[in-house]
This record gives sequence, C-alpha cells and structure tokens, in this order.
Amino acid sequence: MWSVSNVLVLQFMLLCSLVAAEASVIHRHKFTIEETPYTKLCSSKKILTVNGKFPGPVLYATVGDTVIVDVYNKGSENITIHWHGVKMPRFPWADGPEFVTQCPIQPGTKFSQKIVLSDEEGTLWWHAHSDWSRATVHGALLIYPKKGSRFPFPKPSAEVPIILGEWWKSDIKDVLTEFTASGGDPNISDAYMINGQPGDLFPCSKNDTFKLTVEYGKTYMLRMVNAVMNNIMFFSIANHNITVVGSDGSYMKPFTSDYIAISPGQTIDFLVEANQPRNHYYMAARAYSSAPGALFNRNTTTAVVEYRGNYTPSSSPIMPNLPVFNDTNSSVTFTAKLRSLADKKHPINVPLNVTTNLLYTISLNTLPCTNNSCAGPRGSRFSASINNLTFSLPRIDILQAYYKNINQVFTREFPDFPPLNFNFTASNLSVVLRLPDRRTEVKVLEYGTVVELVFQGTNLLSGIDHPMHLHGYSFYVVGWGFGNFNKTTDPQNYNLVDPPLVNTISVPRNGWTAIRFKADNPGVWFMHCHFERHATWGMEMAFIVKNGKRSNQKVLPPPPDMPKC
Repeated sequence: MWSVSNVLVLQFMLLCSLVAAEASVIHRHKFTIEETPYTKLCSSKKILTVNGKFPGPVLYATVGDTVIVDVYNKGSENITIHWHGVKMPRFPWADGPEFVTQCPIQPGTKFSQKIVLSDEEGTLWWHAHSDWSRATVHGALLIYPKKGSRFPFPKPSAEVPIILGEWWKSDIKDVLTEFTASGGDPNISDAYMINGQPGDLFPCSKNDTFKLTVEYGKTYMLRMVNAVMNNIMFFSIANHNITVVGSDGSYMKPFTSDYIAISPGQTIDFLVEANQPRNHYYMAARAYSSAPGALFNRNTTTAVVEYRGNYTPSSSPIMPNLPVFNDTNSSVTFTAKLRSLADKKHPINVPLNVTTNLLYTISLNTLPCTNNSCAGPRGSRFSASINNLTFSLPRIDILQAYYKNINQVFTREFPDFPPLNFNFTASNLSVVLRLPDRRTEVKVLEYGTVVELVFQGTNLLSGIDHPMHLHGYSFYVVGWGFGNFNKTTDPQNYNLVDPPLVNTISVPRNGWTAIRFKADNPGVWFMHCHFERHATWGMEMAFIVKNGKRSNQKVLPPPPDMPKC
C-alpha cells in the first residue's frame, strides 16, 4: 500500500528522469498482470494486479510524450488495458476496450501498447477494459506541463494521487458471473477505498489506513481518480475547503468548495491548504445514488490528514460533513461549476458550426426471460441501451474488422435519434417501451464532422445518473438540464465561452447533457456508461471516424504484435 513518503520519493525519481527536450520523450514501462495474494480486511484471497500493486503503479509523463507499456499477462484470464482520457491520435490500436479496438491479451502472451499523448495535461488514469477486471487493475497517469511551462496556479508543496476504489470480499469474477447469469443486479460491494484501503472505520484496517502528513501553512495538490465501479462519490476533508483546478486532463477556472462530486472514470485535481489547527482530520468519501430504492454500499471510506508537530491530537479524527446519499442538488451543482480555464496560455476551441446533430436516449431496460425466471423486475432480465439499442460485443474486434474489411462483424445503422418519441422522463412509462433491440451497430462519421450530441436520460425503468465516457476525444459540455431536451429553447442557454473540456460527464437523473466535438481523430472509438453494471447490460456503442484526405488524417497501421482473437 502507498504511503505519502513513498509517493513523493517515486514522483521525484521519475520526474528527475525526464529528458529535458522539447521533442517528445519516450518512456518505457513493464506491466505484469498477475494474481497476487491480498491479506487485508480480515480475509485472504488472490486479486488480479499490475506488478503486484493495488492500486497499480503511477505513470508520469510530459505533454506530448509517448509512453510504451509492455503488458505481460501472467494471470489466468484475458485482459486489456485502456488509457482513460488519452486521445491516441490516429492510433486506436492501443486504446484497449475488449473486442472494440483489440482482442484481449490472452494468458501467457504479451502486447506492447504505445500510448500517444497530445494536448492532455493534468491527471488521467489507466484501467483494465475487459469484464470487471478494472476493480483491481487500475492506476493514475500524471501528465506535466512542457519544459519551460508551469502550472497555471502556484506550485504546490507536494502532489499526491488519491484513488477512490471499490471492494468485494468475494472474487470479482464470481460477482460478474452470478449477476449476468441471474439477470438481476450485482451484489453490492463490501467497502469503498481510498488508495487501496477502506479506512479505520472498517474492521482490520486501522494499521493500513492511508495517511497524508501535511505541514501547517503549505498547499498540497491532490490528484483524484474515481475508480469506483458503480457509483458517483461525494468526497470531503474535515474543516478544509478545496480549490478545484483541473479535471480529465484539462485545467479549470479555480473554484472553492467544501466537497467534491466525482463520477466513475472522472479525475479532479484540487488544492488543499493546511491552514487548520494542528490535529488529525478525516478525508472521507461515500456514494451518491439518485435511483429510488436502489441497493448500493452505504459505507463511508476514510483516510487521515495528519499535521506535523508536537501536539496531542483528538481521540478520534474529525469527520467531514458529506452530502446525504441522494442529494442530487449537491451532485449537479458541483459539476455545473466546472469551467475551462480558457486564457491566453490555455485557449479553447469550442465548435460553433455544427454539421451533425445527434440525440441519444440512455435507458435502463428489461428483457423477457423464459418462464419469468430471472432476477430482474417481475422475473425479467435487466438490460440497458442507447437509442433503444443494447450493444452486443462481437468476437472479432470492430477496429480490425473495419481496417481489414471483414464482413458480418458489425453494421453501420446506429440511429441518430430515438426510434420512438415519447415523454422520456414521465412516470409509469409502458413496459413495452422498455424492450430494446440487441445488435452490434456503429455510427459512422465523416472526417471533420462537427458533432453536437445530446444525451437524454429516460425514466423507462428507473431514472438514474449516467456517467458517459467517450474514447479518443475530449468534448465540450455546452449545456445540461432536467426533463426533456427542447431543441428550440435549451440551446439558447448554452455556454460557448468557457465550457469544460472533459472525457467523462454525468448526465443527471431524468435530465439531459449536450456535448460538442470535432471528429478529427480517425479510427474506431467506444462510448459507454462508466457504471460497470450498465455497460455490462449494454449501454455502449461505437463511432467510426473515417480517414481524411491528407496523409496526416489517416489511421496509422497496426503494430505487429496485436493480440489474436
């Protein structure tokens, strides 16, 4: 497990190793996927890890660098690794989603993944993108300014990765197998975690609780990743405000808050000033859930902020006041404060002349089950969809099929608009409307297309937030609201001046979110809900962005060691 001193020493060593040059630097790392004994939390079992670490190793790079990671699969199951938030310009081959851009790395084999960084700057992360392996296979990716540049805020005294995770006592493969077989919801987790530990409120965890030691008067940057599988999380530090300065590899206009709301897949960079009386304070996180009656883990995970000095701390660390679990207002209010920095050194380019308008409904659904024998509502099977299509993963990856013109792997008829129009957020919607089609459909975009995509949440089975993630791109969030999107009036309130540039955005319960991006990165790019159970149920789709006319607008050839299907 991490300690702050180990994190800072590792950071110093890796930063000192960066080559001082304007040109792209190539970093090489080795990832060994293996099953590692884990003896914490009053139990002993084996978990899938990278290099024997949970969370996995932190990677460091500079804007524009190339990172090569040699992935050796010494585990007993297939694996892929996704570089979440990295655009991978013209090189989708190493993006990672199983059966979308690659076949999995089989046990006993190796794949050298080339991660091509472009304009990303800040905190991103990496994680497994096959089945539910990302529960334990994940880590941070920290990208620093180019030589001669600096943070657009005073340099902090230290930087510390904070990874929120989720833990099941049972084997995560069994959790997946059980709920996909039953057609019901997965068993809820046993704990949430901060840097691999649930905190000293959980049995058998006091000695391993993560501790951040700070010095009075200094400012620290915490680089937060939400690696939780199925929940947006509220986070706070007792008696301390935080100043948000970045999200998803982009800088944001600083704003101060006493809590954070962070979606699965999202990253948030924030500053904390050690300005309170010397004592011990909890940092804590717990789930936000907007779905009425939904089952989820209601535990609170903790870590400790300890001030240096000679003093007698409180008998127990001071606990922060977190929003209640169903506080939708706190969730959307925090997210609505994100604004791009949009200054001379960090300009933005919001697409204004939209050429393609898309409206995608995102829904929970049900499918019939033989003899009503499944564990979903009234004996049905849970499903999920985008525009009433439940995505079906092929057995040959879509990118290979597209690149090599292999037929009958996917079709290109993903609808631009919902096949049925109705009051998407009404109560008591007909059961008939819940039945989705199950196919492998993609949406094809011409190179250079300027896309406005409106995600429309529905109340088909139950309204709930959906953290939507797009591979290969960052996008501008130009608007959001509750209820049904109105194409006439809602765009009048868009933010086209300083909208946040992100790769993951939470669509509010029974609401909508509008994003824009320019399709100038050719390849096959996955889009899905980052609640893992929703993705398993089929809330996924893929874009194919065609090559442009120029040589620098075309997909690069595949590497020679692409995994075989």
